[in-house]
Amino acid sequence: MTNDHQTGGQSTTQAFMAALQQAEATGDVTALLALHAPDVTLRNLTQQTWEGEAGARAFWETYLGNFEEIRSEFTRSHEAGGLGVMEWTASGRLRGGHPVEYRGVSLIELSGGQVAAFRTYYDSAAFMVAPA
Repeated sequence: MTNDHQTGGQSTTQAFMAALQQAEATGDVTALLALHAPDVTLRNLTQQTWEGEAGARAFWETYLGNFEEIRSEFTRSHEAGGLGVMEWTASGRLRGGHPVEYRGVSLIELSGGQVAAFRTYYDSAAFMVAPA
C-alpha cells in the first residue's frame, strides 16, 4: 500500500519545484514563468531586484545561462500561510565545464496560487573558480 496521494491537489510550492527541475532539464522556462504573478519580484544574493514578467524571464534565463548543466534536488519543503520554503542542493557544471555543487534555501510568497515574490539564499563561494 502506498501513501502517495496523487489527487491533483499539488501545492504551489510543489508545482514550483517541479517546474524549476523541468526548466533545468530542458532550458525552457515557460512552465516556471506561468507560476509567477504579473507583478512578481525576484531577488538573489545581489542587490538587484527583478520585477514583472520580463524581469522573471530575465532572472530565470540568466540563472540557467550560468551552467552547462544544473539539477536542483529538494531536501525539504513546506508551504503555509502564503509562504513556501524550499531547502535544496544544486549540482552540475558551470559554463566552461567547472563542476559546481551548492546548497541553499528559497522562499516564495504566494498570492492567489501564484508566486508574488521569490527570494533565494545560497552558498556563493561554490561559484569561485580558482585561476588555472
